[in-house]
Amino acid sequence: MRAEGLRPRLRLRACAAAFALVAALATVSAAPASALPAKFWGVVPQATPSAEQFLRLKRGGADSVRIPISWSSVQPTPNGPLDFSGTDSVIATTAAARLEVLPFLFEAPSWAVPRGVVPGSRGLVTAPRFLPVRNAKQKVNWKRFLIGAVRRYGPRGTFWAENPQLPKIPIRNWQIWNEANFKYFVVRPNPAEYGKLVKLSYAAIKAADRRARVILGGLFSRPAEALIKRGPPQAYFASDFLQQMYRRTPGIKRRFNGISLHPYTGNYKRLKPYIEEVRRVQRANRDLGKGLWITELGWSSEPRRSKNDGFAKGLRGQAVQLKGAFRLLRAQQRRWRVQRVYWFSVNDQPGSCNFCDGSGLFGDGFVPKPAWYAYTRFAGGRP
Repeated sequence: MRAEGLRPRLRLRACAAAFALVAALATVSAAPASALPAKFWGVVPQATPSAEQFLRLKRGGADSVRIPISWSSVQPTPNGPLDFSGTDSVIATTAAARLEVLPFLFEAPSWAVPRGVVPGSRGLVTAPRFLPVRNAKQKVNWKRFLIGAVRRYGPRGTFWAENPQLPKIPIRNWQIWNEANFKYFVVRPNPAEYGKLVKLSYAAIKAADRRARVILGGLFSRPAEALIKRGPPQAYFASDFLQQMYRRTPGIKRRFNGISLHPYTGNYKRLKPYIEEVRRVQRANRDLGKGLWITELGWSSEPRRSKNDGFAKGLRGQAVQLKGAFRLLRAQQRRWRVQRVYWFSVNDQPGSCNFCDGSGLFGDGFVPKPAWYAYTRFAGGRP
């Protein structure tokens, strides 16, 4: 879904607080759920949680945190240095809480790719017009950004050398872009361009860490804009986008390690067809061995105000949807090869998307909602 991403409000103070948490965490461990892959349960913050809040998430059973790393934030000027200081503070607090990080690498600075107005946004929202694969300069600079991220946070990362007080939890899984099939992250989605971006990214990341894994950016399952037939496509259904990427990108199967899906729906009971249509595409392309990563999934705790407000379920209804979805994904984990499940989101943030004002497991003041207690029961933690 459309989201503004983490705001790096915690910098030096966050790093100092992270060091203080290391000793405290020695006594904290969430009991892992049996028969599920490692690091199965994750969360997606909107605003950056505090060090203490990250600790609470870990205690509640969360294994992983999904965060954005924006090229435009890291390198806002052409030929400028790569500045990861905004991300450093988040990595410091998650490491102190012994939480793994799954980053999605996305967004092109306007000096690299021109921005355009997102269709239907009344001129209020812009995004890169296309992906950074149309000329040699874009490709070189995108690769430089990726290699810089791996060298900063990977197993030999400079971040860990500079912060020996922290538990070393190097990033080994890297997501390429976010919802590349949807207009809010690239004005004109293009499966062939995305396939080129994945191949380019795989080569760069593997050159920096040969054991790293490259995961497709989460595909929005069924955006309504995909049904608009006039003009260039504003969106694709995830299954259509994936099929075209396979068909139009020779050798793509060997250039990524997992498929990611954002199966947003008004009711968890519709998750099954959303997931199975993607699995059918994998089967048709003889690629069923790759695991499925659900890197965003959620509903709002706000009351429903109109018939079009399908994600708003109220406090109790949000918990009902979480329990239904998690129960289904756990039961079908082997059949669908589900590797991760990330709830969107940790906290509420009005204005970021059409349901972000109530999507959090926690409300104002980090007060837990019923959905948080349900989350901890599945994740084997303590609220």
